[in-house]
Amino acid sequence: MSKAKELSPAYFGLVMATGIIAIAAHQQQWPFIAQALFAISCVSWVILTFLYSYRALRFTKAFTEDLISHSKGPAFFTSVAGTGLIGSQLMVLYSHYWLAFVAWVIALVLWLLLTYTVFTALTIRRNKPTLDKGISGAWLLAVVATQAVAVLSAYLATQTSQPWKLELNFLALSMWLWGGMLYIWMMSLIFYRYTFFQFVPGDLAPPYWINMGAMAISTLAGSLLVINSPNAPFLQSLVPFIKGFTIFYWATGSWWIPMLLILGVWRHVVRRFPFAYDPLYWGAVFPLGMYSACTYVMLQAMEFSFLDALPTAFFYIALLAWGVTFIGLCRSLLRLRQQK
Repeated sequence: MSKAKELSPAYFGLVMATGIIAIAAHQQQWPFIAQALFAISCVSWVILTFLYSYRALRFTKAFTEDLISHSKGPAFFTSVAGTGLIGSQLMVLYSHYWLAFVAWVIALVLWLLLTYTVFTALTIRRNKPTLDKGISGAWLLAVVATQAVAVLSAYLATQTSQPWKLELNFLALSMWLWGGMLYIWMMSLIFYRYTFFQFVPGDLAPPYWINMGAMAISTLAGSLLVINSPNAPFLQSLVPFIKGFTIFYWATGSWWIPMLLILGVWRHVVRRFPFAYDPLYWGAVFPLGMYSACTYVMLQAMEFSFLDALPTAFFYIALLAWGVTFIGLCRSLLRLRQQK
């Protein structure tokens, strides 16, 4: 258990990535894969919740230092997104409303605690890094966490009676809008860091794929709001706005895919940066699965039949990426055990 002191805050990315690919598998009519991945995501959530709780109690200083760190603090938002996706899986795969509701409560409480703890700490701390050292794609996990709450709220609203149906849809809409605004703020800084500061291969960590993943989950939330609009009068009046911004999010996420692939080739082929397992790689798997899932739901909401091939193609790409990363995790755990 001594290794818990060094546990990366980003490990809940495993739950995020596994959970969204389970939903994508369900959409692509692979029930066995969906159920197997759901089981893995639930077991991972329980183990990681125990380990993080143990770390917070046993190694409080190290835990707190990570929490208020510019480089590591935002990674804690993976716990919110992972919990939200557990709830979303319960709704999509099994329609377990009350278990999903419990996950929603936990995710919302974590979101409130982390949002106002992390950003307050980063604001008031005296010694701050420069922009090129302090910000990365991991900051966009705050957007992903916000949109994960929006997505689960929208799913719960489908099986909730009035008046709570309206209130859940309103919360989903509010979180969706806030997540979009947060992305604009953070992406402006990240893009500025990209283009006006020196960039070396080591700087291009896997969480930069969250640049795309944050837009993909925003697309999913917006698409669900469109689907829910017939049962929420205030959403009906906003449908053109929601559809426009949902397509805007999807187009922005799509733009990032070739850009990130090019930068990945530059990192690993041109500059020969070595491949090695890192828990941060789950932050690169998640966006691929989310792009498949969000495009599938967007096609239902917008009736864009000409994009039918995309969800299927990205599901298989995401599943392959998940398999490779999971093998890396298993090998890492095996080496850790052999060192004892």
